[in-house]
Formats: sequence, C-alpha cells, structure tokens
Amino acid sequence: MRVTQRLKATWSGVGSHVVVLSHGFGLDQTSWSDLRPTLDARFRVLSYNLAGCGDDGASSYHRDMHNSLFGYADDLLALLDDAQVQKVSYVGHSVSGMIGMIAAVARPDCFQRLILLQPSPRYLNDPDAGYVGGFEQGDLDALYEAMAMNYQTWAAGFVPMVMGVDDQHVLSRFSETLFKIRPDIARHILRMIFQSDHRVIVPRVPVPTHFIHSRKDVAVPLEVARWLHAHLPGSTSETLELEGHMPHLTQPVVVLDALMRHLSRE
Repeated sequence: MRVTQRLKATWSGVGSHVVVLSHGFGLDQTSWSDLRPTLDARFRVLSYNLAGCGDDGASSYHRDMHNSLFGYADDLLALLDDAQVQKVSYVGHSVSGMIGMIAAVARPDCFQRLILLQPSPRYLNDPDAGYVGGFEQGDLDALYEAMAMNYQTWAAGFVPMVMGVDDQHVLSRFSETLFKIRPDIARHILRMIFQSDHRVIVPRVPVPTHFIHSRKDVAVPLEVARWLHAHLPGSTSETLELEGHMPHLTQPVVVLDALMRHLSRE
C-alpha cells in the first residue's frame, strides 16, 4: 500500500507553494479544519494522519517501526517522495514538531521552512543540565498506570488538562479523535513521546525554523520555548497570549494569523 493511502493523506488548495500539516498526539488531520479554508485559498495543502491515529489508524501503525520518532520522520519523508514534492513549508504541532526537525536534518532539500506549534525536544525535567521539560518521572509513571487501569477515566481528565480551556465544543473534538486511537497503541505512543529526548537534534536543523508557543501550556512550559530558540541558531520564536496545548483548536484565528505571516515570507 502506498504511504499516501496508509496515512490517509489528503490534498486541497491551489498554487505551487506546498504546505504540509502534521498534527499532534490524540488528534488527526481534522484538527486543522478551522485553518484549512484560509490556507487553501493561498497554498496547495497536504495533510495526513500520523500512524496509529484517525480512522482505521491501527492499520497504519507498526510497533517496531513506530517505536521512536525516527519512524514517524521516515513516514513523513516517504509521503513527500510519494507525492513528488520538495521545498515544502512544514507546519507541525506538538510531537510533529520534532518529527519535522528530525526529517529536516535527514533531508534538508525537502523543506523550505519549518513552522512548529508547541514543540518540545524533551518532556522530562533534567536538573543536571538545568533543563525544564515540565514533568517528573513519577508524574509520567502515574499517567501510564492510569491509562492502563481505565482508559476512559484517564482520558476524561487528560483532555481538559491538556486543552487548558473550558469549552465543551473543543473538548469534544479532542475526545473524539483521542478515542479513535486503540488504547494499547495510545499508551505506547504516549510513553514513547514522553520518554524521548531529542535535544541533540535541535542545533543540527539546517532549514529556517519558527517556533510558536502558548503563554501557558501544561505540556510544554515556556522554558522549553526559550531553550529551543537558544539552541537553534537563526531560529525565530513567538509566544501567543493563549492558554493550552492546542491553540489551533481553541483560538484558530490567532494561530492562523501567526502562520500566515510566516508562510507568506519568501
């Protein structure tokens, strides 16, 4: 099966400038639906579902291949090759931020720029290095245990915590896509993400990169935003006056304005 079919890739929009949209954990490509009409009017837009996510996500997920973000980066590069596109503008949310950075290190010729929303190279604190990732190992162990004991109860608490807003419409949207992921796959993906450390990758990214962060995000504190900007020479960074890890769902107009400013640059 071609990778475009396996990852349910979809095209829309017009023009020669290709924008690739890659979502975060618990979501699928529908998370971009509020932004897509405006993007479609200016760009040729390609989105896809990360392996394990979206409708029939289990069929795209292979435990050995997707045991690290490098497997997901391989998916992204295979998708670009299959679509026969290069020099794309890549927009990655959350874990897709690091997926894009890994792919850009491997194949810089594929990317014109990276625009990364709420990315993090490491979620665990590292006091020996003075790094604040936001979590202690005990916190994560409790999270994994809660997922294993009762997935639905865990999700009922995880969704509002990560969203950072009290809006039933957007909470329902996240819940819907989260529950599309088979629970055992969700546990494996989330553990893989939270236990990863890709700080060594960041200074090696050779393409123009712009970081966008919310002012308040329980999953990615501002210390991470500052670390990323400081450790990637030539990068740019902005902090939006928003709360939550998924501002493109909760405040799409604000996020869209930031994206369009950077996508429109030559």
